[in-house]
Amino acid sequence: MSSLSCITSSISATSSQSSSTPLFPGNPHYLLNLSSSSRSKRGGVKCSYAAGSGVKEDSSVGTIDVVADVKAERIVVLGGSGFVGSAICKAAVSKGIEVISLSRSGRPSYSEPWVDQVNWVTGDVFYANWDEVLVGATAVVSTIGGFGSEEQMQRINGEANVVAINSAKEYGIPKFILISVHDYNLPSFMLSTGYFTGKRKAEAELLSKYPNSGVVLRPGFIYGKRKIDGYEIPLELIGEPLEKFLSAVQNFTKPLNSLPASDLVLAPPLSVNDLAFAAINAVTDDDFFGVFTIDQIKEAASSIKA
Repeated sequence: MSSLSCITSSISATSSQSSSTPLFPGNPHYLLNLSSSSRSKRGGVKCSYAAGSGVKEDSSVGTIDVVADVKAERIVVLGGSGFVGSAICKAAVSKGIEVISLSRSGRPSYSEPWVDQVNWVTGDVFYANWDEVLVGATAVVSTIGGFGSEEQMQRINGEANVVAINSAKEYGIPKFILISVHDYNLPSFMLSTGYFTGKRKAEAELLSKYPNSGVVLRPGFIYGKRKIDGYEIPLELIGEPLEKFLSAVQNFTKPLNSLPASDLVLAPPLSVNDLAFAAINAVTDDDFFGVFTIDQIKEAASSIKA
């Protein structure tokens, strides 16, 4: 019997991440490299025979089509029609990720090319049909938050996110990303308001249910073009120059960072696009989990924007 070994060559893939998959189960000599980002791959296979086998080696390379059951990224963005949520939806679409948005307002009123590539679902997390919303999802990103009375802030920032986290966990969603808030180095009595306590309650629930895959992003002031009732508010006119200024003087202001509430002035603003791309990095990188500060968010965004 001849001894045959096959090696793969000229594997064509669209992603830099690949894994070796047995072409014929049970025989480790038959390997085909498949990219995890696509379901169909084309590869060339070259076969060689052991000396003395009596079989003439054929050096030609043939091309075969192999179909692999590889799941693409599919994310659910809670509050996807809002300021931060829409930026995350847009960033996800730019990276070829399938997006579902769940929000009370549904599809945005404005028209941009990426908007047509998002599945807009109108609903409330407290009454959502999770069977339809979460089916096939690989991650959930929550941008839920808001201001109001103490009771309202506890419900919006805390309870709503807790419901979403537990629903995602129940349906086996492997990753959850929560957009939270920087604490601005505020004294504890100022952090006892419903806005902060609600956010921290959601964080605690997330890190408890997703200890190795939960992500908490804590931005401060977020700037960008914010659309409200058909009007565009250019927050970048304030945020961008302030971010550059604080970055330039940070070596001089560092001694002040330990002062109570100092970050109300010294915490650098964050571009909504940076926050969005950091969230997408969290979706696609399995080693990305835990609590992230403003500087860490910017770093995470820069590594995926290019």
